[in-house]
Amino acid sequence: MKEWLKYLLLGVLSVVFGVIVLGNTFAASLAVTTLTGVVFLVSGAFQIVGGFSAEGTASKFFSVLLGALMAFLGVSFLFNPLEGLISLAFLIVILLISSGIVRIAFSWRMRDTRFFWPMLISGALSVLLGGYILANFATASVNILGILLGIELLFNGAGFVVMAFFLRAMGGRLK
Repeated sequence: MKEWLKYLLLGVLSVVFGVIVLGNTFAASLAVTTLTGVVFLVSGAFQIVGGFSAEGTASKFFSVLLGALMAFLGVSFLFNPLEGLISLAFLIVILLISSGIVRIAFSWRMRDTRFFWPMLISGALSVLLGGYILANFATASVNILGILLGIELLFNGAGFVVMAFFLRAMGGRLK
């Protein structure tokens, strides 16, 4: 199979799955929470095992403690997916608002350049989006992870489709 065709198929699949995810954002949000729980649990187990082979008592203690905390979070997300979903949604709100505030602060350092307004608007939109989600948290929290996953799958798919057509136009070779 030609290289560009692989990217095209991957892109189309990503777009299809993005549409499916956007069709049921609650189920996708629960899937994200469950996957997050599995990743925390596995990472915590590896951290604990690695902690026992660490040099020094303090390093060993903190490594095992961090691993236990990660494993606890993983188990908590797996056995309480709705609470985990709400926790992750709240984390997203915090990240949106804080990154928006940082971009607004950076924009003031750029006020004498042409990049001031795009940076200021970008930061303000992040803060407004975080505020909107926070104001409607009861309804938005159970769907926001699925919405973000669906949008990411759509954009990812579009990127792969563009990459496929670029590779086809280049004759399948990258320079």
